[in-house]
Formats: sequence, C-alpha cells, structure tokens
Amino acid sequence: MRGISAKSGMRAQAVHRALKRAILDQALAPGSKLPEDSIGERLGVSRTLVREALVRLSEEGLVEMRPNKGAVVARPSLEEGRDLFTTRLALERLVVETLAGQLGAQQEQQLLDHIGAEEAARGHDQATSIRLAGEFHTLLASMTGNATLIRYVNELVARSSLILALYGRPHSSECAVSEHHEILAALKAGESARAVKLMHHHLESITTRALLPKEQNSDIRDVLASYAAAEGLAV
Repeated sequence: MRGISAKSGMRAQAVHRALKRAILDQALAPGSKLPEDSIGERLGVSRTLVREALVRLSEEGLVEMRPNKGAVVARPSLEEGRDLFTTRLALERLVVETLAGQLGAQQEQQLLDHIGAEEAARGHDQATSIRLAGEFHTLLASMTGNATLIRYVNELVARSSLILALYGRPHSSECAVSEHHEILAALKAGESARAVKLMHHHLESITTRALLPKEQNSDIRDVLASYAAAEGLAV
C-alpha cells in the first residue's frame, strides 16, 4: 500500500508540474477552462489527481476554483498586478540584501549560465523569455536559504507571469537580460545598496508594460500533449 501511495504522490506532483509549466509558458492562457476529465484523459491520470493538482495551483494563485463551474487559469486584474509587484519589491529587496557579497563561485556560475539561457531565448520565444526572466528571480531567492522567502518569491513570480501574459507589452528580453547582468555584478561586488536600487528599477519597469488582454482558444488536450510527455505521463 505504501508503494502505491508513493507512486500516486509522484504522479500527482507530475500533473501539478505539467499544468504549472503550461500556465507559465502561456500555453494555457489566463481565463482558460481546466476541465478535469479532459486533463485526466490527456495526462492518463484520475480526476482525483487532477483535482489535487488544481487545488494546489489555486493555493499558488495560478488557478481559480469556481463552485459548480469548474476551474480556470487565474485572470488577475491590473490592480492586483500592481499590488503583487509592490509586494515583490519588498521581498526581493531582502533577497539582494541577503546575497550581496555572499555568492559563492558555483552560485555565480549558475546565475551566469541562466542569464546565458535568457540571452539564447531573446527575440525568439516571448513565453520562454518571460518564464526564464522569472526563474532568474526564483533562483536568486533559492540561494538565500530562507525557506519562507523562497516560498513567497516563487509564488509571486509565478503569478507575475500571468500579469505579463495579460497586460505585458511584447517582452523586452534584451532589457531584462541586461538588467539581470547588472544585478549580478552588484551582488558579486558586494554593493548592497546598488543591488537594491537596480532590483527596484527592474521590477518597477515591468509594471509599466501594459497592453490589452490577449485571447487564446485551444483544445486543452492538444495544449498538454508535450507537457504530458515531459513528465512521463500518458501521451
């Protein structure tokens, strides 16, 4: 029984990762319906596991569970977006203050490698650029070793991707990558005040990128095909 339970838990995590990645990649647009039966059919899992994943995503602010209407990808308002980035400013200030002058050689290389991936995606894939840009911030947070800070930064960055998907102008990857380089340089130099100033400017600039909401209509089973394969689920 314990083996079955462990296997079920692993599959539930795989379903969660597949759906979360599809949302963060904007393959599932804000407002998209998330029918449990279609998702279960595509991923080869029970509706119970799908519901567990949807509930977890709702706790992370990526999905809205509507009574008697089913789940949809969250569609936060622009005002919620402003509040979100205000909160991120406070938390990410703490991140850079913690890391300034404290990065090890391996951590510096990991950040440089990530920025390299951002540069490779620049101008080719807007959704990937947004996801990688967000992952730079979660990577920084992970290096603090502060579990609470890591959790909240991860959740806020994930929700930020929905804001950018809805309201962001075509993402200025070049600008974002150059700003990440500058933040890393300040952290390596131990310049805490400069790192805080750069992060503040970086996050504030994101909130100024506004555009009309984008619409997307796709069969969820087609959208989830590649994500199912990546997680070893049914294809």
